[in-house]
Amino acid sequence: MMQKINLLLLFILAAVSSFSQQNAYSDSIRSYISKYIQTHDVIHGDDAKYFRFFPADEAYRVKAKFKKTENGRWFQMETSGPIKQTFRVYGIAEFSIHDTVATLNIYQSQDLMQNTEYSQYLFVPFTDLTTGIESYHTGKYIDLTIQDIKNGQLTIDFNKAYNPSCAYVSGKYNCPVPPRENNLPVAIRAGEMIFGKKE
Repeated sequence: MMQKINLLLLFILAAVSSFSQQNAYSDSIRSYISKYIQTHDVIHGDDAKYFRFFPADEAYRVKAKFKKTENGRWFQMETSGPIKQTFRVYGIAEFSIHDTVATLNIYQSQDLMQNTEYSQYLFVPFTDLTTGIESYHTGKYIDLTIQDIKNGQLTIDFNKAYNPSCAYVSGKYNCPVPPRENNLPVAIRAGEMIFGKKE
């Protein structure tokens, strides 16, 4: 009888701990989103009420295996405007989500490498099965740094995925278009959704 009580107690404590961790994570994402809105480069003032986000879900914070691409070749990434941008594949991240194994190319910008502040910056543009329905029709972005890669592993938090500037103002920006290699075969219901205000 005592053993059953102890097992029940352990189960309850584990459930409470898990719930507490999820709450703490949700709070951290809410804080991240709040800062994102307050410091946004394009949307200001009353228009901020049109931002929309999927509910924070730690299931979309994935651990990925990372393999660096040696001597990656520079190429011109398509953009929403006339000016292409120069990137190379810095490495490839492999992870499992919704029981599906997926990969994402992690890109490095040639221009940003010349900028001391952003020289360690890595760029992850992607599309998924929500693209054009719940998410912006061109795709979303995630920012990482070289320091985020540790012992061949990388954490990708899709709850921090954000829209390109073109999602708010068309024809003004040259926003990189995610290469088809970064089209994920699953629905990523995390991060920023389609902006609520029509142009």
